[in-house]
Amino acid sequence: MDFIFVLAVGLVAGTISGIVGTGSSIMLMPVLVYQYGPKQAVPIMAVAAVMANLSRILAWWREVDWRACAAYSMTGIPAAALGARTLLALPSRTVDIAIGLFLIAMVPVRHWLARHDLKIKLWHLAIGGAVIGYLTGIVVSTGPLSVPLFLFYGLSKGAFLATEAASSLGLYLSKSVTFERFGALTGDIALKGLIAGSSLMSGAFIAKRLVLRLEPDVFRLVMDGIMLAAGVSMLWTAAQAP
Repeated sequence: MDFIFVLAVGLVAGTISGIVGTGSSIMLMPVLVYQYGPKQAVPIMAVAAVMANLSRILAWWREVDWRACAAYSMTGIPAAALGARTLLALPSRTVDIAIGLFLIAMVPVRHWLARHDLKIKLWHLAIGGAVIGYLTGIVVSTGPLSVPLFLFYGLSKGAFLATEAASSLGLYLSKSVTFERFGALTGDIALKGLIAGSSLMSGAFIAKRLVLRLEPDVFRLVMDGIMLAAGVSMLWTAAQAP
């Protein structure tokens, strides 16, 4: 039953993230923390996120902007490894609090970014990759930051979804390898990540059919609600810890 619940939430999360470019980790992470605890949930989500991003790349393969991906990834990949190593040194309760506060803070940050008509270039993507990569290593999901970054670069719809996914894939692979290197990614945890990731992958292909039909503003509001709910959930989990 635990796996069925995770798969059900993962399918919904994968579909929504396949439409708006983020959200799978934000929705699934509280469920994984509840089922497995924060120390296992983070590497499980890293494996699942690799699969989720891979599915979006496969769904929109022809539209990936590889120059933007390379600029973001060349700094983001090593930064994600450093962030993951930092995470492993933190107590579980601190991890819960950090993730919860980050998710809640991303709501006003996203609105602030949306109000400013920013236009960025490749070197901006490289700087953003370093900052977001490090944060990704620590707080599980930084989609609310990476999404506007690629939108401000000028990408939209399929090109945006594919390029953001291709760029994030390298970060999550780096994070997963770091977890494995320091003993946090065992065979059992990897299997749980593969199970969760399979539902995220299915949702991404369902989402492809819906991308052109849905109102972006509606889903931006949905994402605000998801981030607030997930953030409060993580803080509640931390408050219940002994």
